[in-house]
Amino acid sequence: MSTNPELFPAIGSVVDQTQKLPVEAQTVEVTLDEERPVQEIESLCMRCEQQGVTRLLLTSIPYFREIIVMSFRCEHCGFSNNEVQSAGSIRPEGTVYTVRVLAREDLDRQIVKSNTCSVEIPEFELTIPPGRGQLTTIEGLIRDIIIDLGADQPLRRVENPAAYEKIEGILSRCRDIVGDDEDEEADENATGEVKAPKRASEMDTPMQPFTIRLNDPAGNSFVEFVGSMADPKWNLRTYHRTRQQNIDLGLVAPDEPAPEAPAEAQEKEGEGEPLLNENEEIFTFPGTCSSCGHPCNTNIKKVNIPYFKDVLIMSTNCDKCGYRDNEVKSGAAISPQGKRITLKVEDREDLSRDILKSESCGMSIPEIELVLQAGTLGGRFTTVEGILDQIYEELSDKVFASGDSRSDKDSFEQFLKKLKAVKNVEHPFTLILDDPLANSYLQNLYAPDPDPNMTIEMYDRTWQQNEELGLNDMKVEGYEADAQQESEKSEPAKADASKDEAKSS
Repeated sequence: MSTNPELFPAIGSVVDQTQKLPVEAQTVEVTLDEERPVQEIESLCMRCEQQGVTRLLLTSIPYFREIIVMSFRCEHCGFSNNEVQSAGSIRPEGTVYTVRVLAREDLDRQIVKSNTCSVEIPEFELTIPPGRGQLTTIEGLIRDIIIDLGADQPLRRVENPAAYEKIEGILSRCRDIVGDDEDEEADENATGEVKAPKRASEMDTPMQPFTIRLNDPAGNSFVEFVGSMADPKWNLRTYHRTRQQNIDLGLVAPDEPAPEAPAEAQEKEGEGEPLLNENEEIFTFPGTCSSCGHPCNTNIKKVNIPYFKDVLIMSTNCDKCGYRDNEVKSGAAISPQGKRITLKVEDREDLSRDILKSESCGMSIPEIELVLQAGTLGGRFTTVEGILDQIYEELSDKVFASGDSRSDKDSFEQFLKKLKAVKNVEHPFTLILDDPLANSYLQNLYAPDPDPNMTIEMYDRTWQQNEELGLNDMKVEGYEADAQQESEKSEPAKADASKDEAKSS
């Protein structure tokens, strides 16, 4: 359904149009007049219960979607409030926007934060839970954090000194980014005019890099990118919502039954007991969390991949610290040969192919000179798009968190731009999986017929590869005779030892 462009004009044109209007036209009550983009409605103030004014602005964010900006103010008690609501529907998938703030100009990036969105700054160990919607910038978000956390600091200092010190550390880092508000109070210059506070992006002081991550299950939040979606500091990832998230969004009733089990798990016709498939059983093994040391369980499930083999999917989730880890291992015998899979990716449809990358598999993309050695990322069962997202996040986290020289970071940013272009399939590229154990898999869209864009090559492992995999010393046949020979050799030695013990006694 197309949106009326006059009803939701772009936010830039709204600003230009408003600036051209006389002051009275911007402030008086506005009806559906095209010359007045802001609508005003009388509404009840929830603080003093008098009549206030709510201003509504229907606008659209470029490369995003339509939103409603609301601003309420009560002239009786001075209460004011601002909020942003989505004018569209809930998206089919949740979204996670990640921005690396490396320079002060990044503080001017625009943010649309819906009321279902949580914000995380990992470097500050800070998570902002879902709340009111906002249309702001990264600088505005940091200033809101200072105001919200700093309001109760005097009380925390007396009642909970430990929490006070922890929050004061966060506030100190935030003030270093936007400047100390206490020293920037409006002062008057020689002409008696009030000086506006200096924008954080215009300051000359150094700034510690940090990361902003917006997680919105409804998919109605947004962070501005610079130039295009190939911006190396900007990343978008989508995910499927959980059942609980659908309940929180009102899409599923809490008492609605969960989806029925697959037909294979239902009872056989004419039999009194259910059909138990060996691939449906989940095994749970107790263990210890590698992050916090508390007890946690690892769940293992056997899964059969069509036209491939059985694999084991392992999942670890710690309830104490939130640590999560997923890994895939082969559930079949060691292949006598290695396997090399080459896929020519030409469109976005190829990104939806299922991929199983074992921990012994190496991966490369020659067009951007990307080479991942065996063991990188561990075992993963995902899609081509999913594994490219994981590679991008891993590499960007490490380069932006390191203290390398500026020239090294610039060259790596160029590489990340190429990787993002590959993720968006802006040009064809070649994906190569090389697994000496042949435990990796790439979905054939034409199965059981050959895939014209994919070639599979089986090759003999070298002696060095067998040595690294521990196969040269592994013997699975005829080991009974070796065990018998070892026992025969050990009998004379035992007899000599018993004689020595008798002499000494």
